[in-house]
Amino acid sequence: MAITGVLRPGHVAMRVLELKPALKHYVDVLGLVETGRDDKGRVYLKAWDEIDHHSVVLREADEAGLDYMGWKVASAATLQRLAAEVEASGLASDMAWIPAGEHPETGERFRFTVPTGHVMELYADKGKVGNGCGTDGPDINPDPWPDGLKGIAPSRFDHCLLYGDDLDGTVKLFTEVLGFSVAERVMTSADKNFMIAAFLSCSNKAHDVAFIRQPVKGKLHHASFELGSWEKVLRAADILSRTKTSIDLGPTRHGITRGETIYFFDPSGNRNEVFSGGYIFYPDKPAITWFDETLGPAIFYHDRQLNEAFLSVFT
Repeated sequence: MAITGVLRPGHVAMRVLELKPALKHYVDVLGLVETGRDDKGRVYLKAWDEIDHHSVVLREADEAGLDYMGWKVASAATLQRLAAEVEASGLASDMAWIPAGEHPETGERFRFTVPTGHVMELYADKGKVGNGCGTDGPDINPDPWPDGLKGIAPSRFDHCLLYGDDLDGTVKLFTEVLGFSVAERVMTSADKNFMIAAFLSCSNKAHDVAFIRQPVKGKLHHASFELGSWEKVLRAADILSRTKTSIDLGPTRHGITRGETIYFFDPSGNRNEVFSGGYIFYPDKPAITWFDETLGPAIFYHDRQLNEAFLSVFT
């Protein structure tokens, strides 16, 4: 499959209550690599196998949560085209161009707010810093992983699960304007046309972002990082327990996406996930449909029931 529009999730920017304990969590426990700081107090990090300069941005604030999510697109021409199509769609608000250099090593970004209230960005250019896997660079005779990995050590930022009110408008924007596909969806049994949740892919992953319908705007459920195997998810659980990190749920499996998972919290209360597995998705694959009476195994396949925090998101 040739990806010619939105390539992948590029970064997630989150607010934390205190930067020092947040960095200890994201660097020492989760195992991200710090790549820079700026004069606005923001810290930039990446997972070890990401080539681009950063995929996580942290800033200290009075309230934790999501600032915005960024998407890398195929080219500068693609950026201009998609920005124009988002603007013409009537589905986005608060549109603005962010100048090159506002994020370090990053070109200009087109920022907009989707109907669920989440701020999104598109960009084409970000500096490449490599992954430390080869003495001659990551593309010449590389090793399978670098020395000096810390903590859980995910290979990349994978996706976000977000929730907000206008799910239909956001799904319309992502599918009809940005070119995403609905890989899986949750519908109500009473009205099979009423969508509760959508899992959207711009690649061949089971999802690159997911949205849940809730009567609020702009909320983050979790930011997720890819591990590669069920064994590594179990190892992550050991590290989280050993470091006395607050665990939300797991290790377990999702019915939706078939991914293996564990949820936990950073010191500010932002939920993280480390995730592995799933299936290969192509655009001709029919969307998988779940109904509300099967939400338990859909979300947590082993327990077959939702915990209180997840139940509150769906009700």
